[in-house]
Amino acid sequence: MDATKLRELTLDELQEKYSQYKEELFNLRFQNAVGQLKNTSRIRDVRKTIARVLTIAGEKRQAMASDAARR
Repeated sequence: MDATKLRELTLDELQEKYSQYKEELFNLRFQNAVGQLKNTSRIRDVRKTIARVLTIAGEKRQAMASDAARR
């Protein structure tokens, strides 16, 4: 998923996306272990997307904390 689309989501929606991608990563790893996965590059893509989700969620949390501190 594109980072610009992820930035439009709320923290709750980002948490939901994180859970979905973690589950997909688990399934991909399982398929790879069994020998059913043909496109192994999808594992790398999902890992990078998870990192994007966590980064953007952290940025949003930090922005919320700094806004709260200013008030």
